[in-house]
Amino acid sequence: MDAKTILQNLLETSQTATKKGVDFAEQKLGVPESGEQRDAMLDGLGKGALAAGAVAMLLGTRGGRKLTETALKVGGVAAVGGIAYKTYQQWQQNQNVTIKDTGTPIDELAVVEANVRSEAIVKAMISAAKSDGHVDGDEQNLITLKIQSLGLEQDITSFLMKELNKPLDVAEVVASADSPEAAAEIYLASAMVVDFEDPQEREYMDSLAAGLELDTALAKELESTVV
Repeated sequence: MDAKTILQNLLETSQTATKKGVDFAEQKLGVPESGEQRDAMLDGLGKGALAAGAVAMLLGTRGGRKLTETALKVGGVAAVGGIAYKTYQQWQQNQNVTIKDTGTPIDELAVVEANVRSEAIVKAMISAAKSDGHVDGDEQNLITLKIQSLGLEQDITSFLMKELNKPLDVAEVVASADSPEAAAEIYLASAMVVDFEDPQEREYMDSLAAGLELDTALAKELESTVV
């Protein structure tokens, strides 16, 4: 599964949706069930954009809307890495501490490593979006049917179904961070899809920051880039 392409399309299409004044998740849900129009839309979207639309469904309506609001501020995959890296370096200067190896930004990783990091970020975004518990059984069934109808590649469909149905697990998200830079990127991407005014989502992000061993000041700085 090309997770980096999916993540890039998720961010890029969200920016386009914002500029057009439409909601990304709802836009992607507008694919007809059958007929020539459906075939034409699927061909026009491309695999990466279509998979990104499926991810948007897992983010939920509010998560999708939050993403469109922050996508213009952040940009694409390279920007996620750049913002996280710059924020981390600035935090070190402010705290007068030096960590010799903070890790490599996602846009500077080799292809395989970048894909692994991208998958971790997509998982983190889905997990964050689920933190308010808005996806009930009926909505799960609806999303499942919609994803299955899109005709995605089997590995992508399996990935999405697994993320949709598994219980919320902050520890799993934390375990995917193999460096301080990765931790900052995961936290930043998670912040893109949550509502910090919601007590459940705020609690989730606090737990995520603690698990990632992010200093409170650093976590706040990362949040400020997307709020």
